Amino acid sequence: MTPFIFNTTASIVCEPGAARRLGAIAAGRLGDRVLFVTDPGLSALGLGAPAIAALETEGVSVTLFDAVEADPKRATLERAVEAGRTAGVTGVVGFGGGSSLDVAKLAALLLGSNEDLDDAWGVDNAAGPRLPLVLIPTTAGTGSEVTPVSIITVGDNEKRGVSSPLILPDIAILDAELTLGLPAAITAATGIDAMVHAIEAYASKSPNNNPLSRMLARQALQLLGAHIETVVTDPADLGARQAMLLGSMLAGQAFANSPVAAVHALAYPIGGRFHVPHGLSNALVLPHVLRFNAPEAAHLYAEIAADAFPVLAEEPGTQGRCAAFIAALSDLSQRLGLPQRLRDVGVGEADLPAMAADAMLQQRLLVNNPRTVGEADALAIYRAAW
Repeated sequence: MTPFIFNTTASIVCEPGAARRLGAIAAGRLGDRVLFVTDPGLSALGLGAPAIAALETEGVSVTLFDAVEADPKRATLERAVEAGRTAGVTGVVGFGGGSSLDVAKLAALLLGSNEDLDDAWGVDNAAGPRLPLVLIPTTAGTGSEVTPVSIITVGDNEKRGVSSPLILPDIAILDAELTLGLPAAITAATGIDAMVHAIEAYASKSPNNNPLSRMLARQALQLLGAHIETVVTDPADLGARQAMLLGSMLAGQAFANSPVAAVHALAYPIGGRFHVPHGLSNALVLPHVLRFNAPEAAHLYAEIAADAFPVLAEEPGTQGRCAAFIAALSDLSQRLGLPQRLRDVGVGEADLPAMAADAMLQQRLLVNNPRTVGEADALAIYRAAW
């Protein structure tokens, strides 16, 4: 057996309503002064108020930082760290989508270690230690609560990442009640995002692609494929919502250890340049990247096709099942009501060459792709998606 390393979050609580018990679950770990990181929309809705109240009931003083934006900027992270440093916090809670969780991860690291962020970029460069950290996702998509990665926007368009087991949280709380009010478009896009995580983890060329990640990816696809349309058409179905959160988390565990590849690499310039949500960016390029990969990865896509779409078990032959899988993913995106072309989200044809050049900056992801992607290949994929 090929050697591998598998890291994940130490404790996972999967239960509707668990966020309302945050104090009982985590106050002992977090200490008596907590930085609560979220975004202005969730703060205005009061979605995090019960979790904050639960901490305060346990005697914890909470400093609220609710200024996280989509594709969070370095300046936002620095403001969060300053708020935590001023309050002398002893722990950090991240509450929200992937952006809030990413900021919380690095805030906990920088507050705990006082290291320079520029020394932490990349893989296994963070020195630590970090402060105690609890992550509570409010979308079923990023899997950030179990991934050792945080992505921050630097400059105008470039995204940079810190990848280190140090920023895995102590506790992840999966509470489907927090996802009940999500708009259908966000539910759909984040659900597709989670499916991409599982697909890319399963087919990753990473030397750390491993049996655990492949097993988790397949289980994730079974949960996500079975429930994604339900949560879009019947958003009050709490059981389906909890299944999607679990599927997202399993996909997160898979790709945290068997990293993602070209779908994500080509999605980042769409989000960075045009501020398209990450899940939708992935959905827009997904079928086109998979078609590009098929000459090298058809057997892998054929293996997982029926996990996401059980009807495809009847599809004969590796090539036929692979093609049917890609078509089913494209059809699913359309049924969920997501935009289908890059032009639908404001991307101009003249923007495609610069995007292809930007995608080449994501070599940490492209090295994991089943088929080598050059700049000309990226441009051809973008043109197919445009």
